Amino acid sequence: MTTAADNASAPTPLAPTGTLRAVINLGNAMLARRGPEGQPTGVSVDLAHALAQQLGVPLALHVVNTAAESVAAVRQGLADVGFFAIDPKRSDGVAFSAPYLLIEGSYLVRADAPQQSNDDVDRPGTRVVVGQGSAYDLYLSRTLQHATLERAPSTPAVVEQFLASGADVAAGIRQPLLAEAQRRGGLRVLPGRFMVIEQAMGCPAAYGDEARAILAAFVEHAKASGLVGQLLARHGVEGASVAPAAG
Repeated sequence: MTTAADNASAPTPLAPTGTLRAVINLGNAMLARRGPEGQPTGVSVDLAHALAQQLGVPLALHVVNTAAESVAAVRQGLADVGFFAIDPKRSDGVAFSAPYLLIEGSYLVRADAPQQSNDDVDRPGTRVVVGQGSAYDLYLSRTLQHATLERAPSTPAVVEQFLASGADVAAGIRQPLLAEAQRRGGLRVLPGRFMVIEQAMGCPAAYGDEARAILAAFVEHAKASGLVGQLLARHGVEGASVAPAAG
């Protein structure tokens, strides 16, 4: 989907084809979703537009449904930039900016579940559903010692699989989980968070230092200028905060 001009402009290190190709992951509904007419909309979409405008090139959106697809698109050079939670397992082939958002990861359980705190989750026999390839999947794969992870095909499918399979816990972004608990009833979100997701932008590592510097500067300006905060308000995003300036 090309959203600026049909013809490519002069290439830049971050858009070597002359068009900025941005991959948009609909799996994180806090940052991107389908609009009324089916077009992608959200914080990440608006940031992609702002970056293309700064570079003076048209924008083409490549829309996917999972974080894993988004990372793969950048690694394979199918996209110039993407929006990801920073994780060591994603660093191969992807150069990350500093984070622009901080998002809480939390656990959802049934109302009558024995778990009362995050510390109660990592127990033998506990089944935890995560979205395959999500930040929570990668993090919990490293940190859970006793509970068993079960992977839904995407983050939006986590709660449905959790309920249908009889699993004990669903892991995800706190605010959408709270909304699911309120909408469905009979569910609750455990207090606190099990992780803080650092949401960043990334480009192919092969693009080199100049492209990384352009992306890093854009992210820092987007935070400092108030753009990120304005986009959170514009799209009604709760449960996320603007990340501090890079140290």
